[in-house]
Amino acid sequence: MFQLLRGFVLPAAACDGNRDGDSRYANLFRKLDLNEDGRVDIAELQTGLRAMGIPLGKEAEEEEAVRELLRCLDVHKSMGPNGIHSRVMRELADELVKAPSFTNSPGLKIFKAGDTNQDGQLDFEEFMQYLKEHEKKMKLAFKSLDKNNDGKIEASEVVQSLKILGINISEKQAEKILQSIDADGTMTVDWNEWRDHFMFNPATDIEEIIRYWKHSTVLDIGDSLTVPDEFTEEEKKTGQWWKQLLAGGVAGAVSRTGTAPLDRLKVMMQVHGSKSNKMNIASGFKQMLKEGGVRSLWRGNGVNVVKIAPETAIKFWAYEQYKKILTRDDGKLGTVERFVSGSLAGATAQTSIYPMEVLKTRLAVGKTGQYSGMFDCAKKILKREGPKAFYKGYIPNILGIIPYAGIDLAVYELLKSTWLEHYASSSANPGVFVLLGCGTVSSTCGQLASYPLALIRTRMQAQASVEGAPQLSMVGLFKRIVATEGLRGLYRGIAPNFMKVLPAVSISYVVYEKMKQNLGIA
Repeated sequence: MFQLLRGFVLPAAACDGNRDGDSRYANLFRKLDLNEDGRVDIAELQTGLRAMGIPLGKEAEEEEAVRELLRCLDVHKSMGPNGIHSRVMRELADELVKAPSFTNSPGLKIFKAGDTNQDGQLDFEEFMQYLKEHEKKMKLAFKSLDKNNDGKIEASEVVQSLKILGINISEKQAEKILQSIDADGTMTVDWNEWRDHFMFNPATDIEEIIRYWKHSTVLDIGDSLTVPDEFTEEEKKTGQWWKQLLAGGVAGAVSRTGTAPLDRLKVMMQVHGSKSNKMNIASGFKQMLKEGGVRSLWRGNGVNVVKIAPETAIKFWAYEQYKKILTRDDGKLGTVERFVSGSLAGATAQTSIYPMEVLKTRLAVGKTGQYSGMFDCAKKILKREGPKAFYKGYIPNILGIIPYAGIDLAVYELLKSTWLEHYASSSANPGVFVLLGCGTVSSTCGQLASYPLALIRTRMQAQASVEGAPQLSMVGLFKRIVATEGLRGLYRGIAPNFMKVLPAVSISYVVYEKMKQNLGIA
């Protein structure tokens, strides 16, 4: 990315702290100081980086265009620094700096780190200090990857470093990662290549690559069995983690509300569908509309949305606690430990909010006027069936976590490995559509594997409310379904379940990105 800097302004001795290094810093500073006033403002830095061939992205280009317009509008220089036009320009500029798209640009990131007196400009001392401090971080990251201390990072060392972080990739995939940094085609990265690539990029470690492939819970398809999201130490310290959880929660609420009619249809087909009652998608919708009107299509959605917040919070907290317990003596946490921690966290969260799952099912299969709301439903269940009724179907629900989460992660890793091996040419960043595609396919496969257990769970939750239905155990219900309906009976309702995946993922992603923008998440 930054090869134009190589051998010109940032050679091997550029940041050694000697006179030659300072001289080269001075040459670079003069290139950026377009008006030669001894200071570099954000506009000069953006223009200078662009001239050196460092891409700023569409957002930074748009911000620069707006700033140019503001400079043109500020024509009354004679009014002095406190003139009305100057004040307006500064106020507008301040608002621009707060904009999420602008805060993600390389120039402002350098300003945040280098502008120690916060005057909106970099003098030479600040500029030089930033480069020196930044290089120290890059040097530490380079040494942490250079396991054999030969001054070069090889594919095998990338594999080893990622394995420590719980990510398993092949050497061929590691070579794809190195290609975006390797300038001389040796398939190794020396210090010069590493430094030049990251000199004007805040990324100082290999975890940036991992973040591209972080299996995010933003893909809310209505099920709550996924392994919790992973947050870096930096995200925890800066408070980004709770913003991401909030953005994901809002995205999940909107997504579930948008696909609620399909979700209720799935529950109805799971509970009432049989060989004698051949309920399909069309007849199911007709039956619901006839019985309760359009509003009935969203019956049970309120509980489904309300349970997002406590479930997400408990899962995140439990995941962190289980990771601490399972961390090895050497302080490392492998893939297996992360999977076990995630599964246990999911089980803990499900145990805590399971009564709400029962309420959701009862409301979904209930008739118009049977319950006035969530609390009325809870009172009637408690009065007629006792506290144990709130945990009907709990065992198949917990058992379903293992095949769902396991296959979800396994398929995601397989798709990720396939993409890196065959399609990653110049960057490890797969792009939005590949990530969404991988997440959708892996989640769908996880659902397919755990669906029979989900169906048995739903029937056990609802069987007390179905007239004439025998109160069977998990094993008894499984035998009865197979005996009377065959193996196909274990997959009743899977059609509307699959139909809601694509719109659920799409809605989740759009709302999540909008929430990230509003919350100022990078």
